[in-house]
Amino acid sequence: MELTTVAEDHAVVHDGLEVRVYDGLEPGTIYEYDGFIFRTLERPGGELLARIATVNDVHFGETECGIIEGFEGGNVFSVPDGAEPYPDLMNRCAVAEIDAADVDAVLVKGDLTSRGTVEEYDAFRACYEPVLGDRLTVVRGNHDSYYGGTFADTPTAAIELPGVTCAVIDTSISEHYAGQVPGDTLRWLRDLAAGTDGPVLVFGHHHCWNPGSSQRPDGYFGINPDDSERLVEVVAAHRNIRGYFAGHTHRNRVRTFGLTGDAVWVEVASVKDFPGCWAEYRVYEGGINQIHHRISDPAALAWTEQTRGMFGGAYPEYAFGDLSDRCFTIPVDR
Repeated sequence: MELTTVAEDHAVVHDGLEVRVYDGLEPGTIYEYDGFIFRTLERPGGELLARIATVNDVHFGETECGIIEGFEGGNVFSVPDGAEPYPDLMNRCAVAEIDAADVDAVLVKGDLTSRGTVEEYDAFRACYEPVLGDRLTVVRGNHDSYYGGTFADTPTAAIELPGVTCAVIDTSISEHYAGQVPGDTLRWLRDLAAGTDGPVLVFGHHHCWNPGSSQRPDGYFGINPDDSERLVEVVAAHRNIRGYFAGHTHRNRVRTFGLTGDAVWVEVASVKDFPGCWAEYRVYEGGINQIHHRISDPAALAWTEQTRGMFGGAYPEYAFGDLSDRCFTIPVDR
């Protein structure tokens, strides 16, 4: 049994395939349900101005999960011949939940495909575009660029919504797994942040290297250390940039760095396997709440309950994160 979601107005407990939703809760209040004691998120001050949904690591075309090069332990999961492919199932259910939430924008943060083929990208588009339409903004990830694919490679995109600007950047490198933030992208982000007094949220596929780390690996699998440092410097110089939001690692995690104060550096777990989730951002005048949603269609839960057994059963501890990695408030006044 897991306390999956705590928002300002509801909480969700998953017990295997059973989903218990506790609605009508008061913000900033302690509750106890199903043996879990928790405090609901505070409701930031002012009006609710906009709602944003994000997904990442959707992996259309993938047929097996639980495989990491060089890792020999754990189980590999697939679906029987003739069954709906699990990326199709998980994404179909994610799109349905997001559409029902009536969000203003949907950002897909890379790894749209498994092997970077046009056919896989077309399958992604066929799932997302008919339902989400012009609310959708897409950027590629390493699975899309590694094989030389050039779809969804727009370097930057700005989405202006009431109360917030979303800055979407392409962190991928052609024919490589690691990430970068080129100089042109950094200059664009500086200009964007300088041109608005309101909060800016930055979205990309690869996560940032921690500038406080004692190790500086040449082959870092996120944004390379040099570019990570430059990105951190831009965020430190423009205090209205409130966070950077990534995928790539298939886990829920939030960090802060000394130079950037209470700006958050966030990773969100994948759609395609455990926990199978999407993230919502509720933009208020006085702050922004991130709310994690585990995809709760019964067929989707049946699949993600299987795949929690990946990597010898160690995957849930890695991928799910603490409640504070999934649901938290991003202040907009610094």
